[in-house]
Amino acid sequence: MPDEKTERDWYKFLTEGEKLPRRVRHVMGLLPSSPRCKLCNAPFKGWGGSLMRRMGREQSRYNPRYCQPCEYQEPGGAVIELTMLFADVRGSTTLAEQLGAHEFSQLMNRFYVTATDALVRTDGFVDRLIGDEAIGLYVPAIAGTQHSRRAIEAAQNLLRLTGHGSVKRPWLPIGIGIHTGSAWVGVVGGVGGNPTDFTALGDNVNIAARLASSAQAGEILISDAAYNASGLDLGQLEQRRLELKGKSELTGVRVLRVS
Repeated sequence: MPDEKTERDWYKFLTEGEKLPRRVRHVMGLLPSSPRCKLCNAPFKGWGGSLMRRMGREQSRYNPRYCQPCEYQEPGGAVIELTMLFADVRGSTTLAEQLGAHEFSQLMNRFYVTATDALVRTDGFVDRLIGDEAIGLYVPAIAGTQHSRRAIEAAQNLLRLTGHGSVKRPWLPIGIGIHTGSAWVGVVGGVGGNPTDFTALGDNVNIAARLASSAQAGEILISDAAYNASGLDLGQLEQRRLELKGKSELTGVRVLRVS
């Protein structure tokens, strides 16, 4: 049985947060440069990283996704409503074959830096940068009640930053999926119960991932749930009904592109 008090505390932390930490996290996101602490946004590189080291927020040697103070978060979490953004590189296997390992790794590193910037500047958690994918979590405590709107803003920025919507071909073709729903969010434990990662788990996470897999290059597939939650009116967007793997019912989406 989960510790109810711990779960209640996590729920409050994830849905309400505290005003000062939220402001601090936003300010840290403006300091150069990536990579950053996954929880507090403290930069590890550039003059911002030097400043953080003087403040005792040096990158952890044991869990490099966190600064030393944040790595001691206790495992635990709670089920909350949030918005999830998955960005996938289209045709990455072909790209890797054409470019070779070294050039492809440089291209993907550029993508990771660009995606991190788009997510951090819209108050998203960078859940994962792995393979040909970037994952962002928009939790109410950080992104506010309009977390779905913030995720859509990040997706638009990411498409523009990768060259979509311009007269030239994008320097990297990506498709994005966005979904709003309930998921377990928190820190998962590893060997001996030691904290290993801050992440989201559940069926709605899978839906967001599958939307990204279904998106063509230059497309943002926004689930009806995320679009309705955003309160946005983006005009006469194309609508689709998708059959997603493992889902018995079709999933409605709006298709957004940038210009």
